[in-house]
Amino acid sequence: MTVKTLVFGHRGYPVKFPENSIAGFRCALENNVDGLEFDVHLTKDQVPVIMHDEHIDRTTNGSGLIHDFTFSELQQFRLANQETIPTLAEFLALVDDADVQLNLELKTDKIQYPEIEPIVMAMVHGAALKHPVIFSSFHLQTLKNCQKIAPNESYCWLTDKPVVNAVAFVANEHLSGLHLSHYQADVPVAERIWTVDKPELATELFQKHVAGIFTDDFLTMMRLRQELMRV
Repeated sequence: MTVKTLVFGHRGYPVKFPENSIAGFRCALENNVDGLEFDVHLTKDQVPVIMHDEHIDRTTNGSGLIHDFTFSELQQFRLANQETIPTLAEFLALVDDADVQLNLELKTDKIQYPEIEPIVMAMVHGAALKHPVIFSSFHLQTLKNCQKIAPNESYCWLTDKPVVNAVAFVANEHLSGLHLSHYQADVPVAERIWTVDKPELATELFQKHVAGIFTDDFLTMMRLRQELMRV
């Protein structure tokens, strides 16, 4: 293998810790994960917090939509390991100067949070990060809004559908790649595939030299990649 496919901890390390938890992110950093993928929403008082769903029902002991709570109100709820819902500021402090590629997903496909783009971009640009962040979203307009603020960042569109004329689409939308739930053959653009937890699929994608995979079990996938690279 000549191209190293990056392995991203999908929401941290969910096979061992609650998804999008500081404990999971910290463990991934301690084990030299290539990349970390995480999801950002805004509270009622416009504090960026990290959680996958728009509501807190599935992953905390509370119930309701994130944007219906102030940050202070959200602090009363707990993840399964008793952590509070992490903020983007807390996460950026954790990864400060770490040798890890970040993929920040703006969760705006269901709720378009007012001002999320300038708020998040300002925080990221104010952090001492080792590598430029990859920004992704299912909501293409969100990426366009970010491009107006910082045109030279890396932007990737998330989709679970085939992308027709992918090369032209990526060029026309000024993207750096696609984040897909499937592999698209013969498409000379950066593809990162989610969510890859089966070794058989991972092996195929490593051999196809995709730019990256998102996985709930990064340690297993990194070991598999190492084994394949020895062949």
